[in-house]
Amino acid sequence: MATYLLRRFLIGLLTLFLITFLIYGLIRAMPGSPITLMNEDPSRALKQEDIDRMKAFFGLDQPWYVAYWSWLTKVAQFDLGTSISQKQPVATLIRGRLWPTLLLSISSLLLTYLLSIPLGLVATVRSGRWDERVTSTLLYTLYSFPAFVAALLLQMYLAVRLDWFPLFGMQSDQYAELSTWGKFQDLAWHAALPITCYTYGSLAYYSRFIRSNMHEVIRQDYIRTARAKGVGPVRVVLHHAFRNTLIPLVTLIGLTLPGLLSGSIILEQIFGWPGMGRLFFEAILMRDYPTIMAETLIFAVLTLAGQMLADVLYAAVDPRVSFS
Repeated sequence: MATYLLRRFLIGLLTLFLITFLIYGLIRAMPGSPITLMNEDPSRALKQEDIDRMKAFFGLDQPWYVAYWSWLTKVAQFDLGTSISQKQPVATLIRGRLWPTLLLSISSLLLTYLLSIPLGLVATVRSGRWDERVTSTLLYTLYSFPAFVAALLLQMYLAVRLDWFPLFGMQSDQYAELSTWGKFQDLAWHAALPITCYTYGSLAYYSRFIRSNMHEVIRQDYIRTARAKGVGPVRVVLHHAFRNTLIPLVTLIGLTLPGLLSGSIILEQIFGWPGMGRLFFEAILMRDYPTIMAETLIFAVLTLAGQMLADVLYAAVDPRVSFS
């Protein structure tokens, strides 16, 4: 196992190098630069000496592959650089956006697992009946429904017309004056619509995933044997079939790791949620190369780590899988 993990780690390092090298080249090839965007406002036009000084400071006066090597050297020393547009260390910016994104993603992940497992099991037990067909059709429709459209509809009806939820933001204006319980309620009130949009697509996918895996498992010989011995349908589903369905379900936990921090760029933008996805969107608009590269690096590391974790979990829960 140690050899396997070391091999995956080295391949991951090579993959990270290729991803960041390619992304850096692409973003430097985009039209415009942070300096030209700053100079679009005539009232805030920079002097030529200031432009030259900023280009030298941020490495914009160098060829992109030379600037990439400088960036990579700093990253190896745990320095993510300084944001060009916000003039702050990128690590500080990311630290400030981490909590809002984790609040949405972890809440959504917990809701997804808590709801999708019973839904998938009920759909298996009630397979072929009218209520299961209605539920499956509804889940399939939700899975196909774009999240940004759902976000706009929820904003239109629940926030604007009914005024049940806030339209934008993460906190009310009087948030600092609220009690601890009041702050929790205020956060939950603001997070309700974004979490709903985050959750429904995953909920539909996971419940259908459990249902399809359960249908495959309950056709196995040992399930028929258990039924022939008089084991009840609930015990067959929960104690025999569902345990084997957990194997592919557990591996999905590792694959969800990148989504915990990357968030959703579009949803955070629609709801004005100050998370990692919105920071990434703002960085692209401002051609903020250090911030774009830092977030790309984090997302790539999490993706590779998630895939490795999924492989380890798969081998841990299924004895038929061997690292050799």
